[in-house]
Amino acid sequence: MVERQSPEPLSPLEPEFHVGSHGNFEHGVEIILTETRPGSIVQLAAWPGEEKKLIAAIRTVTGLALPDGAGGGLSDGVKSVFGFAPGKFTVADEAEGLAMAFAKVVTPAIGTVTDLSHGRTAIRIAGPKAEWVLAKFFAIDFALPAFPVGAGRSTTHHDVFAQIQRTSSDQFDIYVFRSFARSFWKALCHASEEVGYEVQ
Repeated sequence: MVERQSPEPLSPLEPEFHVGSHGNFEHGVEIILTETRPGSIVQLAAWPGEEKKLIAAIRTVTGLALPDGAGGGLSDGVKSVFGFAPGKFTVADEAEGLAMAFAKVVTPAIGTVTDLSHGRTAIRIAGPKAEWVLAKFFAIDFALPAFPVGAGRSTTHHDVFAQIQRTSSDQFDIYVFRSFARSFWKALCHASEEVGYEVQ
C-alpha cells in the first residue's frame, strides 16, 4: 500500500507563523507582522537606453505612473512597483498572471520579464516601531525624508537578500527568497519582541 504524502505547505512560514500577540505587549502592540501572499511578483529589467519604454510598459499594465529613477515607486494597495537598481523594477499584484501581461508589452528589444511569484515570500511589517525594528537588520535610513512612501531599496541581512518597499508612513513590504523566508521571519519576530508584536 502506497502511503499518501501530505501536500506541500502553501507558505514557507507556516511552521513558525503563530497568530496572536507576542513579546512585551503589556503597554500595547507596536508592530504588526503578516505575510501578504501576492498572486504575482515580477522582476523587470530594461536594456541600456530602454528604461523609459519599460516605465511606460509598467504604466500600461499596472496603471501606476512610476517616477523615473532608481528607488522610486508607487503602491495603490493592490499593485505595487518600485525601482531597486538602474533600469530594474519589482512589481507585485494581488492577482495572478502579471508576468504574462508584461510579456505582451515588454518586447525582447526593451528588456526582460522574470516571474518570481513562486521564488519570493512577501512579509509586511507595520506599526509605530517598524522603522526601529528594520534598522536592527539593515544599514538604511528608514526615516520618511530619506525613504519616502512608495520608494524601494535592495539590500541584504547577512546572506538574506531583501527588497523593501515603504507602502505607507509606518508600513513596509519585504520580499525575500522563499528558501530564506522562515529564517528571516523568525529573526524579525525576535527583533520585535521588546516592543510587542502581533501576527495577523
